[in-house]
Amino acid sequence: MRRRARARAIQVLYAWDLAGRSTDPSLERYADRVWTDLAVAKEERDVAQHILAVVASRIEDIDTGIAAATRNWRLGRLGAIERAVLRLGSAELMTGITPPRVVIQESVTLAERFGTLESARFVNGVLDAIARQMGTL
Repeated sequence: MRRRARARAIQVLYAWDLAGRSTDPSLERYADRVWTDLAVAKEERDVAQHILAVVASRIEDIDTGIAAATRNWRLGRLGAIERAVLRLGSAELMTGITPPRVVIQESVTLAERFGTLESARFVNGVLDAIARQMGTL
């Protein structure tokens, strides 16, 4: 159930990023649309909503951490899937609820599912660096 909730959160982050994060910074509108369009179960919604709330409230810190961990890569050069997965993983690392290794593994699995094997490798390296910067690994 938690993996499905994470997948739903990635779908929201992806839609938010592509459809105009700069013109409509509210994640809630995109989340409501995904919940409705995909008939997301309440339990999944609750878990995903918690992660999305962290992203919404700490997006600048999250993006700064991603930029620091991706030397020579501007955030805008990353693919939308990679940005979504990295934002999700970073937010989960910030909460400290889920063990860092689990967050990284789940993020890698989702990057492979929604992206490519290369996406998964990239996400693994970046989240590992972020976790080390946070002192959680």
